[in-house]
Amino acid sequence: MASKKGVRIIITLECTECRSNTNKRSPGVSRYTSTKNRRNTTGRMELKKFCTHCNGHTVHKEIK
Repeated sequence: MASKKGVRIIITLECTECRSNTNKRSPGVSRYTSTKNRRNTTGRMELKKFCTHCNGHTVHKEIK
């Protein structure tokens, strides 16, 4: 029997400042995983989360 695809999907959120800043003090990019409802939120999600590399709250955007 075929399994149904759910409405909720798992997404990855990545720090925008770590990605764009080349002069950061530690290598790496802060990433979080979360879920979103595919029907209600069709666009890319943006949340303010704590970045361990920037030591502050920054905008994290959804990546593919």
